[in-house]
Parts: sequence; structure tokens; C-alpha cells
Amino acid sequence: MIFRRTLLIATTVVAAAAAMTASADARPRTSAKPPRTPLHLAPAHEQLAALRRGDITSRALLQQYLDHHDKVNPGIGAVVTLDAEAARAADRADQHLARTGKPLGPLHGLPMTVKDALETKGLRTTCGSPDLADHVPARDADAVALLRAAGAVVFGKTNVPVMCQDIQTSNPLFGTTKNPFADDRTAGGSSGGPAAAVAAGLSALEVGSDLAGSLRLPAAYCGVYALRTSRGASPVVPTRGHIPRPPDWATSGDMLTLGPVARTPEDLDLLLDVLAAPAPADGAAWRIDLPAPTKTRLGQYRVGIWADDPYCHVDADTRALLGRVTGLVRRSGAQVDEADRPVDFAASDRLFQRLLYATSAASATDAAFAAEVEAAEKIPAGDPSGLYLHARTMRHRDWCVADEARQQLRAAWAAYFTRHDVLITPATPTAAVPDQTSVPVPQRFITVDGAKRPYFDQTGWINLAGPAGLPSLVLPAGTNEAGLPLSVQVIGPYLADRTVIAVAKLLARVLPARPEAPALAA
Repeated sequence: MIFRRTLLIATTVVAAAAAMTASADARPRTSAKPPRTPLHLAPAHEQLAALRRGDITSRALLQQYLDHHDKVNPGIGAVVTLDAEAARAADRADQHLARTGKPLGPLHGLPMTVKDALETKGLRTTCGSPDLADHVPARDADAVALLRAAGAVVFGKTNVPVMCQDIQTSNPLFGTTKNPFADDRTAGGSSGGPAAAVAAGLSALEVGSDLAGSLRLPAAYCGVYALRTSRGASPVVPTRGHIPRPPDWATSGDMLTLGPVARTPEDLDLLLDVLAAPAPADGAAWRIDLPAPTKTRLGQYRVGIWADDPYCHVDADTRALLGRVTGLVRRSGAQVDEADRPVDFAASDRLFQRLLYATSAASATDAAFAAEVEAAEKIPAGDPSGLYLHARTMRHRDWCVADEARQQLRAAWAAYFTRHDVLITPATPTAAVPDQTSVPVPQRFITVDGAKRPYFDQTGWINLAGPAGLPSLVLPAGTNEAGLPLSVQVIGPYLADRTVIAVAKLLARVLPARPEAPALAA
């Protein structure tokens, strides 16, 4: 059920039409042709252009989104909270443009949603947890503040699993978010709500979070674009205000990143421009200036291909997809290398798991952590069954040793990228797997070419980039016979976020058109 603080829109469509007329009187209307699709379903950059030209008001565009929401969201469950204040924010944007002739910023008047793990001032933020059912933050997460400063109209929150701790999206407060392409398939997690919302046209842009593939897995399953941004000692996009770290904490996990979700790579670029910024405390001296790509044609790139691996085999559909993508890249004239490997897959994944479990322990209660310490001490060192507890409770010296291993891993990737510009891999072993909300986690599994595999193998490929803090972009590249999206991953050197977006733009020109969810035609 959608939570509304008050009646969302007190006025009618007539009021929106009146505001549009007033804006037209204040600003001469251009002779631009109307978009071929309803504007709220167009890419974000087209919506923004129409807003700046005065072809439509922010209030009227918001109403289009709300009408679409009423038709589509009940069947998907992507948006879980709507904000009454959005109407006033849209009105302020319209009034500013009419008065000054200038936009508020690069996202002027654009209605959009954000993940319910990001705190929003005055608007309930639950992270899917009953314990936070009534949590109304007193300030925005840093990333949300950047959106508002750029002129965005945040009108809703999108669904997540409880405390973002699953790779499918369901919780006791709002239920399950369905995959927009098939009701019985998962939308992925933890950014399942954001990815499904973008795929279904409920928002043109979203901000998701990615610690263990939480941004890119849902994007792959829902057939949209998503970028895990670079992270070194500090993130490229500020992360304060992201739950599951408790509300009001100033820190976040040391592998957590935030990044954009969109239906086009151009829109990823647009939102990255807004989000890439130092934390407010560093803003007086620091700037984020991500380098521009140095190449303009796909044929100029040195492209590594890692199509499959015994550690995390992919299915026949995904192998065929990688074969097609490799052929397209090679025919473009690019230098293609299918043999060189940056790291050992198994060793990288084990290190990633240790660092993941260690950072996730920070938000445990004292009592719960004490119980984990006691349980870990009963498991012999080196016993594979103790990986989780030993990592959660490791001593600081052990974490320092693991961090050194991470820096060595980063160096191995850096060496690889002296020989290659980008690496293309599968995004996932299969297309979206069946939703398993009703199945206890230890009993869940996936099936790859008829073989039963561990549930968390879904994120094996996308977690290659995580421990090294590399930019990683997931893009739709085709469908299987059932019509479910299939995606690939593009990994680039540290801070080459704009390069992986540039490669995605070039690939989009030669790949099949992005699959469209049925909801886009609603």
C-alpha cells in the first residue's frame, strides 16, 4: 500500500493546465515538434528539454507521472511512498522559470523517484524495515540534496528488501516488487524498486546503491542501464544518509557506492554530472573532475572480453549473447582480447566476501555482535563454513591485512588497464530468475543450464568490480526466447566512469534496441 503523508495532489488537472497556460503566456512557445511518445515515457534529457522550452510545466509532467503510476504501479509494486510536497516543488520550479527565464539547474522541474534506502527530509524512509516504519528524516541524504539542488522534483520512494539485505526485493511493509517483464521473476535487489520503476516508466531517472551488486543486478534483470561509480578512499558520489547504516550515522560501508539508473546511457551521463561531488565537509577544497573519454569510435578501443569462467559459469543464452557482442566489437575494428585476465575470479570473490561481511557488521547491535564473536570462536580457522562469521568478527589487524590484499587487487586491475581500455563480461549467469520471496534464504538456488547453483551466484560477475572500486556499467544487450532482458557489464579503470558510459553509448548503436517492458505501453 502506498503511504501518503497527506493528499498528494489537492488540485485537479485543470490547475495543471492553467499553470501551463500561464507559463506559455510568460514565455514564447517554440515550434518544436511534440515527442512521439508521451513525454513522461521519453528519456530524461528529452523531458528536461521540453521543460526548459516551456512545452510543458513541471506540474503537468508530474501529473502525467501520477496518472501512469495509478495505472501501472499496483501491478508491479515499485513505488512505495508518494510525497504531497512534490506538487509544491513542481510549482516552485514553474514559477522560477516563468519569472527568470532560467532553469533551477540541470534537473529543473524533472519529477523522479529515489530508493527508499536514501533519507529524504520530511518524507518517510523505511529501508523496508518495520523498525523504521515511522522514520521521517530531518535532513536529506547528501545525494538527495544534490538532486534537489539541481532542480529535481522528488515525488516518491522505491522499494527495497529489508535493510537492503537481499538480492530480490520484498519486505513486510510493502510486499514484493515484481519484474516488469514477468510477474513470476524477480526484479533483483536491493535496488529492485528503482530498476523496476525506471523500466516501467514510473521514473526516468533513479539513484540506486551498490555494495554487492545491488544496483546492477536489478538493472540487468529489468533491462535498464545502471552505473556503479568509482570508489577509492572516498566515493565519487557522497553516501551519507544511506541506510542500513543507522539513521544519523555519518559513515557508510567502505565498498558502498551510489549511482544512476536510466533507460538510456545519455541519461546516465546527465545524472552522473549532478551526483559526482565531494562530501559537503570536503567541498571547500575538493572537486570531482572525472576525465572525459579520449576516444570517439568503438573501433578505437582496446577491449578485453571475459565471456565465461569455471568459477561462475553462465548459461547458453548468456554465452551466445557474449559471442554476439564480441562479434560486433570485433567488426567495429576494435582490438579484442579474449585471453588476458585481470585477476583470479575465485580469489577476488573470496576477498570481496570477507570485506563485505566485515563492513556489514558495523550496524549490528552489541548483543548480536557478541553472539557472533562467540559462535565464530567455535569454528576452526580455515573452515569454509566459518567464512561469514570469521569475516564479520575479524580483528582490526586481520582487516588491515585484507585491505592490503584489496590494494594489491587494485594494482592488478590497474596493470590490466594499461593493456586494455575496458573489459566486457556477463552481467549475470542467466536472465531474471524466479522470485523466491517465500523460500528461506538457505533453501534458495538458481538453475544454470539445468544445474542447481548457489543463490548468490547471481552476483558473481558484477562483484568483480566491487573490491577494487572500479566503475562498472550494466547495459541491456538482447533478450532470451522468453523475452527476458539479457545484459552485459562494462568495467573500466578507476575513475573512468565517463569512459564506460561512452562505450555503452557506442555499443547501444550496434546492439538490438533496448527491450521495453509492457508497462511502458499502459
